[in-house]
Amino acid sequence: MTRHSRSAPLAALTPTHTGPVSWQRLLKWLHEDGVISAEESERTAQRCSHAESAQPALERLASVGVARASDGAALDVEELTRFLARRAQLEYLRIDPLKVDAGKVADSMSASYAERHKVLPVQVTAAELVVATSEPFVTDWVAEVERQARRSVRRVVASPAAIRRYTAEFFALARSVRAAQKSGGAAGTASFEQLVELGKSGRQLDANDQGVIQVVDWLWQYAFNQRASDIHLEPRREQGVIRFRIDGVLHPVYQVPPGVMNAITARVKLLGRMDVVERRRPQDGRIKTRNPAGEEVEMRLSTLPTAFGEKLVMRIFDPETAVKDLAQLGFTPHDAERWQALVARPHGIILVTGPTGSGKTTTLYSTLRRVATEEVNVSTIEDPIENIDPRLNQTQVQPQLDFGFAEGVRALMRQDPDIIMIGEIRDLETAEMAVQAALTGHLVFSTLHTNDAPSAFTRLMELGVPSYLLGATMLGVLAQRLVRTLCPQCRQPDEQAGTELLAEAVRPWKINKGNYRPFKAVGCVDCRMTGYRGRMGIYELLAVSDAFRAVVHGDTSIAALRKQAVQDGMHPLRLAGAMRAAEGLTTLAEIIAATPPLQ
Repeated sequence: MTRHSRSAPLAALTPTHTGPVSWQRLLKWLHEDGVISAEESERTAQRCSHAESAQPALERLASVGVARASDGAALDVEELTRFLARRAQLEYLRIDPLKVDAGKVADSMSASYAERHKVLPVQVTAAELVVATSEPFVTDWVAEVERQARRSVRRVVASPAAIRRYTAEFFALARSVRAAQKSGGAAGTASFEQLVELGKSGRQLDANDQGVIQVVDWLWQYAFNQRASDIHLEPRREQGVIRFRIDGVLHPVYQVPPGVMNAITARVKLLGRMDVVERRRPQDGRIKTRNPAGEEVEMRLSTLPTAFGEKLVMRIFDPETAVKDLAQLGFTPHDAERWQALVARPHGIILVTGPTGSGKTTTLYSTLRRVATEEVNVSTIEDPIENIDPRLNQTQVQPQLDFGFAEGVRALMRQDPDIIMIGEIRDLETAEMAVQAALTGHLVFSTLHTNDAPSAFTRLMELGVPSYLLGATMLGVLAQRLVRTLCPQCRQPDEQAGTELLAEAVRPWKINKGNYRPFKAVGCVDCRMTGYRGRMGIYELLAVSDAFRAVVHGDTSIAALRKQAVQDGMHPLRLAGAMRAAEGLTTLAEIIAATPPLQ
């Protein structure tokens, strides 16, 4: 949640007005304080006088596009709300739903009272209740709320649209949780069986079970709106915790009673076609739904038994990833050109390496979608299938049937493939099948868990793959990491940042100091005061040359491989990231935290 109390010259520092603010009075104040010109005030008054409207004054003026005197830009609702807050000598608040405890909000005031007075509690402490209003000069409700809540009320000003939206969301969520708690609050197992039977029979759900469904629907839409990449449902001793991962960082969202958490987990498992009753072993599943924009969104589900119940993680796959080009993924022109040349080769092995959550899946799927034309057969063997695409022939390994990666590749070889994607090379047998596929004229993509690109060769040799086969089949290795990008709305040049830290981070490399334009994270309402919005990939691309093949042998050192790769044009991860920081896209601190040091 973001508060602003910036001072500005106002014509009247003491609020003398009482009651609702009309658009005429707000327009007069804007003119008095020099925010708009006299001509703009007159023009707006004429436009608004032509028709009556039930819109609040803030929204009415925003809808007609009142032009600011300083630059001619139209004032939006938030800017007008900020002005009104200064006029009333109150704090302006842009409501961040992730920082509001909806349960406490609903307990501090009834939904009907909040709707009637157009106010919304946003924070509850032992001594104070913070209430958002869009009418700062209407105060007849304050004394009654203080008496009922037994706390002092502190008013803040928020836009009327935000108050309407979150009043509906917070109180509906609280009602759904209470209804779900009545349904399965104490007896978690009963709620499982109840949901299973209802799902099987198709009977009309009663109000209590409808509460669980509403909580799950709200959870998904909320996650999509907040750009979450993962939803975590975590059972604890006293309360279940719901958290979202946004731009790589987990944010607490809501706490629910253990029985409600069990019912939510059961509902999601039911929709994901998982065994709802089985809670003793991990399970995987998937759900396809739609986001508020109407786009199909796929979620991968994973459950894990913990001390206090079943933990569920839903990984959300962004539908926009399918249409991102290499520059949007974070490739520099230098690496994008080399990567496109590699994937255009007719046969060989291309590996993508990095830790879990570094974006390997996104890079592979984005690449496969581009090479999967009607002229080629692209087949995959995965564990599990991360993202279903109609252009790919996708198969999932089934260890219980002795159908692993090696068996899958062996079967795919008889399916006349042109391009094969292996989810991960974990053992010698899978590595040997990948090499065999490349030797017989197929282009093979796969992933490996190593810290950098040259280490992929030593890892495969440690598994037992002969060095001469690696030299004959390997085309390239792409190592990658994800780093947070600076928010474009609030980033500011970092005047304090010298070139010494940059030089130390990339030593023995050198970056042209004339191109160093460091920016720092500041924080605004768009980035939730973190200073960062979104993530981008940084890449280390090793393209195998004849000179590199000459140094790939049984007793080669990682240092020799790295030296030759650099001579062939590879930019190490730390250097590639530092170049992005020099461009002002991220910070050097982010790069140092995400990448291994140069050696």
